[in-house]
Amino acid sequence: MEKNIKFPVVDLSKLNGEERDQTMALIDDACQNWGFFELLNHGIPYDLMDNIERMTKEHYKKFMEQKFKEMLRSKGLDTLETEVENIDWESTFFLRHLPQTNLYDIPNMSEEYRAAMKDFGKRLENLAEELLDLLCENLGLEKGYLKKVFRGTKGPTFGTKVSNYPPCPNPEMVKGLRAHTDAGGLILLFQDDKVSGLQLLKDGVWVDVPPLKHSIVINLGDQLEVITNGKYKSVMHRVMTQKEGNRMSIASFYNPGSDAEISPAQSLVGKESEYPSFVFDDYMKLYAGVKFQPKEPRFEAMKNAAATKDANPVAAVETF
Repeated sequence: MEKNIKFPVVDLSKLNGEERDQTMALIDDACQNWGFFELLNHGIPYDLMDNIERMTKEHYKKFMEQKFKEMLRSKGLDTLETEVENIDWESTFFLRHLPQTNLYDIPNMSEEYRAAMKDFGKRLENLAEELLDLLCENLGLEKGYLKKVFRGTKGPTFGTKVSNYPPCPNPEMVKGLRAHTDAGGLILLFQDDKVSGLQLLKDGVWVDVPPLKHSIVINLGDQLEVITNGKYKSVMHRVMTQKEGNRMSIASFYNPGSDAEISPAQSLVGKESEYPSFVFDDYMKLYAGVKFQPKEPRFEAMKNAAATKDANPVAAVETF
């Protein structure tokens, strides 16, 4: 990281004191110029986070490490000699929290681990909704506006990607996770505080997201860029592999409901918006095939799809 770049770190407890205005300004600047910030004193108990980190690493070691090694061998990745650009060096599983949970369907999770992840998920959901209202305040939107948009008719979707990034003998040959922007709304990340690897692209330079103990890293997805008419940005980020250490990453995604109608907030639009209006599920169908490509063509495709729909509704149904 360049020495003159200071990653935005927000102490959420300062919202309750004399430094509220400065803290809100820091959040606003981070959303406009970084698409990322790191939260301290966020209210989630540290002992809960410590237990989840311990159990996540134990779960990987016991149930997933051998499968990961077998996958590497089967794809010839254990003896890399040339750079690989179409695969990620990660071991993952996914939890759904909303609208229905799959927590009890995940194999090999101990009851202690399930209970902790359920508790953690609920606390992150509450934190996400608190943050959305803070963004509304900074944007001059009525309180609850973003939560209402995300709700659609079925409520928001909320899920967690639990990842481990094992040590890689040739880190220059493969990424832990290829560069992308996130499709959804607000992402809350509990990352390893000892093994680094997460980077974001700022002003053409890859910048490390510092691993701080007990912090929650926040980043903005494409939907918030659209709703804020580009005032807030989703940014490209990636995970670099490391020769030493197994990096834990627990990323929770607070996203719009599948039928939520996404469009720029009217109060943030001047004469005309460059951003499209669409149903969130349609965007996700497009994103699935082009995740690791720039976001701008996705926005353009959604705008073109809306124009086609206006002219010929039947043809638009077949677009995605």
